[in-house]
Formats: sequence, C-alpha cells, structure tokens
Amino acid sequence: MSEQEANLDVDVEIRDALTAVLSVGGELDMETAGRLEEHMAEQLRQGRCHVVLDLSALAFMDSSGLNVLIRAVHRARDAGGDLHLAAPTPPVRRILEITGVTATMPPHDGVPEALAAAGGAR
Repeated sequence: MSEQEANLDVDVEIRDALTAVLSVGGELDMETAGRLEEHMAEQLRQGRCHVVLDLSALAFMDSSGLNVLIRAVHRARDAGGDLHLAAPTPPVRRILEITGVTATMPPHDGVPEALAAAGGAR
C-alpha cells in the first residue's frame, strides 16, 4: 500500500500480526504530519504495536513531525509495543538529536536492526 500527499510518501509493509514497517519519504511537516499519524494509528488499531519507521528517504522534518513521533511512541508503548526509528537522513537525525528525541527513541542504522530491536526479525 502506498500513498502520496503533498510532499510525503508512506509505504506500509506488514511484517506479521504485531509488526509493521512504514517507509516515509519526502517532507514531514505541518501539512503532511496528519497523514503519517493516520497510518501509524491504523497499525495500532490492527494490533500491530511494533512499528518501525524507515526514515532513509525523509529529507525534512519539523516540529509537527516530531510531535507525531512522540505521540506515536506513547501510543505504541501503551499498547505493549514500541516505535523504532531506522536510518534517519543526516538532517532528520540532527533534529532528533538536538531535540533530545534520541534519548527515548534511539535511531537504528537500518530496518533490520530496528526489526531486531522490535523483538527479532519478525
């Protein structure tokens, strides 16, 4: 499944009953953050509480995107899972670092490492 809105691409790959990988590309900002939030909320509604966000194609993220990530990690953890960040681009990694998000959601080098952290390569 793939959707495009404004400058945001989201591809969803269902790994198993508990795990999904969302590949996010383009720009995550005030205009596009709601779309990503909807995709992540849908995964949780379907019982997939281990969500991996592949950020390797995300060129830009502002505070709206950060807020989506913070809300999503709380929802995933409340559901017994977690949100795992994979392969953020240098500009996105910088935003995650300077805002302190990496303290609660340390980014992984790639999707395989994030899946392993989610409980094994499901």
